[in-house]
Amino acid sequence: MPIANAIQRGTTVYVYNEKNQQIFVSSAPNKPGEGLKGYTGGSVNIQRGSSIYTYDEKGRQIAVHSAR
Repeated sequence: MPIANAIQRGTTVYVYNEKNQQIFVSSAPNKPGEGLKGYTGGSVNIQRGSSIYTYDEKGRQIAVHSAR
């Protein structure tokens, strides 16, 4: 099922599907400029330091990119 929502609370990102069921959880820094950057129906982007990590709807890391 596609990603419908992603919310960061403290140092945790919660990802939900269209039925509002939690589909995965990921850790994230709670520093200015870092943490949850955005999401689409198929991915979630989380910045940690100078890298942005992309995860699919199953919580598998699919890419890493430089944030600079």
